[in-house]
Amino acid sequence: MGVCRNLYNVVPAFCLALGMLGVAVQDVDAAPNPNFHIYIAYGQSNMAGNGEIVPAEDQATDPKNFLMLASHSANARQRSGSTTQSIETGKWYPAIPPMFHPTENLSPADYFGRAMVDSLPGVTVGIIPVAIGAVAIKAFDKDQYQAYFNSAESYIKNWARDYDSNPYQRIVDLGKKAKEVGVIKGFIFHQGETDGSGTEWQNAVYKTYKDFITALDLDENEVAFVAGEMLQEGNNCCSSKNGGIAQLKNKFKKFGLASSKGLQGNGKDPYHFGRAGVIELGKRYCSEMLKLIDKTIDPDAPAVNLVDPTQSTVPDEPPEEYGPYGDAPATIPGTIEAENYNKGGADKGYYDLSKGNEGGKFRKNDVDLYQPNMGIVVGHCQKGEWLKYTVSVAADGEYEISALVAGENGTGSFKLYMDSVEIGTEIANDGSGFETFSVVSGGKATLKAGEHELKLEITNDWIDIDYVEFKAVSSGTDNLVTLRMENPVKESSFAIVDMQGRKLGVIQATNMAEAVEKTKKNVTQNMVSGGVYFVVSNTKSKHRTMQKVVIYEK
Repeated sequence: MGVCRNLYNVVPAFCLALGMLGVAVQDVDAAPNPNFHIYIAYGQSNMAGNGEIVPAEDQATDPKNFLMLASHSANARQRSGSTTQSIETGKWYPAIPPMFHPTENLSPADYFGRAMVDSLPGVTVGIIPVAIGAVAIKAFDKDQYQAYFNSAESYIKNWARDYDSNPYQRIVDLGKKAKEVGVIKGFIFHQGETDGSGTEWQNAVYKTYKDFITALDLDENEVAFVAGEMLQEGNNCCSSKNGGIAQLKNKFKKFGLASSKGLQGNGKDPYHFGRAGVIELGKRYCSEMLKLIDKTIDPDAPAVNLVDPTQSTVPDEPPEEYGPYGDAPATIPGTIEAENYNKGGADKGYYDLSKGNEGGKFRKNDVDLYQPNMGIVVGHCQKGEWLKYTVSVAADGEYEISALVAGENGTGSFKLYMDSVEIGTEIANDGSGFETFSVVSGGKATLKAGEHELKLEITNDWIDIDYVEFKAVSSGTDNLVTLRMENPVKESSFAIVDMQGRKLGVIQATNMAEAVEKTKKNVTQNMVSGGVYFVVSNTKSKHRTMQKVVIYEK
């Protein structure tokens, strides 16, 4: 953890002095606590908080394991209810309402967080609260917020000042701070009364989420988004928009919908939920979020320090050293499983264009691994991506290359490089579909014995890869080229060799003719039913002899 971050509340002048001296102080030995789950809550008035606060229930005691990262500054006397808590932008506090603005009230985010804590023993929940009543979705669009607020009503401009009139940037700044100590797991969202809920609005909502994801270096395959429905019971303004809100599911990879069915309004206007509805809606956000997130608890992580979460980060794991997966090089001849690419991480063992493991199998980095009706395979391959493997070649020689691959376009392909030199021929899928794997030839390569680095580089989208195989090329009688065809001479020991040059056995004979006869008998009785073989003298002289033996021609 960083020195100045720890001393912020103690000796700010000391940290300022360090900054003036140009001393670089940074966190080099701590990582976020995986049991500190953080959620970003944004939207308009129903998210900002319109439920009645009951101080004895909502403010009298600190909620269990539930914190907020203050999005604005306010004295206790400015805040609704009767809290004694003053807050300052960018600091962690117990999540006591109102969280979004000093004069707001109870938000669904309040009871979302409490319900999440109750559902996940061992987890601490944090909220980043940024919402403004009556705003359109443009207020959160990094490309449109400024023009929007320039023409907004004065009361909207006043609320926006709590976030320096840039709610997008406030979320990003707080999100970066939160990532130092915890893990951003998702977003809860309630907005739309001011907008339509058609395709244009849906696209705009997804854009705000995607912009946050990009700015915070998150993975949309992992970070969930739960939207809430508009009030639909009794006198309401906007229940007709709920169909469009539900269609947000087509935009997000991890989407949930918090239903408003049966939840009553405040009895004062057609827009807002009453206290009971706010509380229940928060619990429904929780139920949806629990369906989408990884709920794994790390038993080795410390409990989150509720006063100063920076004191409960966990030690960084040492960086993974580059080298073969499983510690031993893959062997050639042999099969190299695609998922066993080298350790070492991004830009060392692999290069992948999409963040996160989209298949979610086997290894926890950016290479996309999944499991069809067989073993683990590398999928979602895009042009320019690559994988590296440390291999050990058993012997100098020529090797046949093949791969078990699948794809539906017939053009997805890859090339192989040995120590940066291209080998074999480009391997492409046969277009039978991603569910049908077939063996495709990759030509031949002449390799040198020893340890080498094999690189697999994707040359065209999309191809799924199970394995690459190298087989030693059979040389037939080439292994016997040093032998001379001569008249039989007297020998005592003879080897029987097949057409691939493999030694099948040794026989004793007084001469080649006798050795041939014994070979015919032995092959017929003990080895195979027939074929073409060679009898080779085992003399140590330079003039070894060989004779062809035909049991029958295949």
